[in-house]
Amino acid sequence: MRNYAALISEELGLTEQQVKNTLELLESGATIPFVARYRKEVTDSMDEVQIAAVRDLHAKWVELDKRRAAILDSIREQGKLTTELEEKIGNSLKMSELEDLYLPYRPKRKTRATMAIEKGLEGLAKILMKQAHIDVKAAAERFIDEKKGVKSVEEALTGARDIIAEWVSENIHIRERLRVSFKNYSEISTKVIKGKEEEGEKYTIYFNATEKLAKAPSHRVLAMLRGEEEGILRLSIAPDEVRAIEMMERFYLRGENDSSDQVRMALADAYKRLLQPQLETEMRKFYKEKADAEAIKVFATNLRQLLMAAPLGQKTVLALDPGFRTGCKLVILDPQGKLLHTETIYPHPPHSQYRLASDKLKRLVLQYKVDAIAIGNGTAGRETENFVRHIPFERDVIAVVVNESGASVYSASEVARAEFPDYDVTVRGAVSIGRRLMDPLAELVKIDPKSIGVGQYQHDVNQVRLQDSLQETVESCVNQVGVEVNTASKELLSYVSGLGPSLAKNIVDYRNENGPFKNRNALKLVPRFGAKAFEQAAGFLRIRDAENPLDASAVHPESYPVVNAMAIKAGCTISELIQQSEFRKKLNLNEFVTENVGLPTLNDIMLELAKPGRDPRQNYEIFEFDKSVTTINDLKEGMILPGIITNITNFGCFVDIGVHQDGLVHVSRLANKFVKDPNEVVKLNQKVMVKVLSVEIDRKRITLSMKDV
Repeated sequence: MRNYAALISEELGLTEQQVKNTLELLESGATIPFVARYRKEVTDSMDEVQIAAVRDLHAKWVELDKRRAAILDSIREQGKLTTELEEKIGNSLKMSELEDLYLPYRPKRKTRATMAIEKGLEGLAKILMKQAHIDVKAAAERFIDEKKGVKSVEEALTGARDIIAEWVSENIHIRERLRVSFKNYSEISTKVIKGKEEEGEKYTIYFNATEKLAKAPSHRVLAMLRGEEEGILRLSIAPDEVRAIEMMERFYLRGENDSSDQVRMALADAYKRLLQPQLETEMRKFYKEKADAEAIKVFATNLRQLLMAAPLGQKTVLALDPGFRTGCKLVILDPQGKLLHTETIYPHPPHSQYRLASDKLKRLVLQYKVDAIAIGNGTAGRETENFVRHIPFERDVIAVVVNESGASVYSASEVARAEFPDYDVTVRGAVSIGRRLMDPLAELVKIDPKSIGVGQYQHDVNQVRLQDSLQETVESCVNQVGVEVNTASKELLSYVSGLGPSLAKNIVDYRNENGPFKNRNALKLVPRFGAKAFEQAAGFLRIRDAENPLDASAVHPESYPVVNAMAIKAGCTISELIQQSEFRKKLNLNEFVTENVGLPTLNDIMLELAKPGRDPRQNYEIFEFDKSVTTINDLKEGMILPGIITNITNFGCFVDIGVHQDGLVHVSRLANKFVKDPNEVVKLNQKVMVKVLSVEIDRKRITLSMKDV
């Protein structure tokens, strides 16, 4: 067994013991959030990113060893496995090197070289490779054999060159040198396919483009590959051909003679016919995966920021899904998100029932003691916001525009149908808008992350890796915030460490049949909620108003004895230890260190006792768009407007300024200093001021700047 821990620790800059302990925990069924939060002594306080990196590298090495074993078996079956070759394969630490070593032994269809060997021309190829001063034609004449299909000197030489070309293409040293050249010096070039100019208008900048592949941003690589996939562009990847062939000649050529000339011809053929296409395919895969990784990282970062957006909290909310002809669907939700009332109002043309709609809203706000009005930002969103803000309500109520991306996906989903079987999609959509204001995380977990609209080329990247990354991001956010077990949906519970959809459903079913959970121990009564699931999940599940106040905190039940010991030492109850800081100040944490509980856990416990069940998300801030701007036609160059960042990409960010069309702030206009990564200076849902640089109404394009604003 290869020492994976040593390899991983060297690559990640961790100790070998950290890696071993982490792998043992993961292999025992522990989740990443659990390990990061509750096993800090074991991992020496590794965070989720480091733990995931250990897991992924371990999977990579395991995959490499599986491939190594398959290659050894294949060569062994052929009877060609020498001790030297076995040692080389055993010591190889790169997949590309393994495949290069296997290449000469890989079962292959007939090639020009194998056909030449069948014609008996391998001997001539060996003679030419020696590059001696000989009469090449005379040497070739000896291999003419019409029965084998070699009718002339030229046919013999051509066949010999084909054999040499294949030898060269399978040379591990040549392949590795060219691979480095391809990675570092390749240019990616695109040209429009004749007759596709009009159809591919959006790819205009790539109609005749060339740039260094190593420096090409991931979003441009993905755009070019998409253009090729759609049949608009012709794409090629290669370093300078002359330079590549000269490198091969320096490796192979020994002198200047007729034999060398034949080898030189074979080298050029090997590069153009075999090596260049093979390595271009390899580079496409390499840079596609690299671009995928960048795009997936951007998506995951955006998703995390969206999920961790500030919640309004448990308030009574009136939510509006705006519309003109079909009216504005109205719902009222109680502080737990339960639907209390629904109807439709028609304040806009063609109905224009302004007064009737206004009076109805005033009455409902008073009747249900509404704290906030959530307004979807889709069609008629700004008009509805303007309408609501002019109503003189008789109680304090805030009006908030809510990003409704994905709400239609939720409203037509099986989840929404199961929750609201007696209501249509418009009611479900309005409910989703209201709940997003109250708790974005709890509501957005019901929607496929790819439908939320915060990605970059999300349909072009590896879908399995994208899904895994987004799933992990949602799990991380849910467990970071914690879940109130007595009110959470099964969708939210399914992301809790150690649960999953099946156990989440069992929890909800048990809750519905037996009433709210009184304490964390009661979770063990849920069918299939075993000791391992309890260990992994309990610390992330909250029970408000439980007998034991620790049940509402992030303190894990396994640490309750420690807190009890702290209370005894301080001479107080657990409740007093939580409520009164003077009791906590009496404690010397070193006195509570044991074999299993160290200072990292004790410090976490003290932070949690100070603010039990604290929400790591920021407090909600009210935001308003400029009242004088409601459509793209209202925009003028030079305007300075408030906006909200809705999406972040490698090339900049998109900002909602309230005109139903987001504007782009290019990365070069994000700040007065050079910015490489937009995430360095902006975050999703951030409130910003922007300047309008240009407006293209026909193309619905708005260019913005955050410089000097």
